[in-house]
Amino acid sequence: MKYHKVSKQLDEREKLRKFRELDDAFAQALRQLEDPDSDFDIPTGPPVRSLAELEAEDQADQQKRRDELFGERLNVLMAEYDQSAGALRELIDTLLKYNVWALEEIPGE
Repeated sequence: MKYHKVSKQLDEREKLRKFRELDDAFAQALRQLEDPDSDFDIPTGPPVRSLAELEAEDQADQQKRRDELFGERLNVLMAEYDQSAGALRELIDTLLKYNVWALEEIPGE
């Protein structure tokens, strides 16, 4: 058999007393807010950012991550084919010089 814990019921007077205490505290807080000389410190959260700002930040984070991944893959390929940064730069300069590759294009696509 299960035992049911019966919570202590507040009588009507106790409920009314608690309600009055809450109402008084709320009224006092409103008075403090309306008082121009009050140094009442209202806690606020961080500033609200627009959806466009959040999307721009996400895009910047994604671009940064893509750039990091590209750099990692490039370093692995350079090590695998035993190529230095100078040799890679010389190759890129040669391709650009002879218009075989344009900077705006992605090689291999």
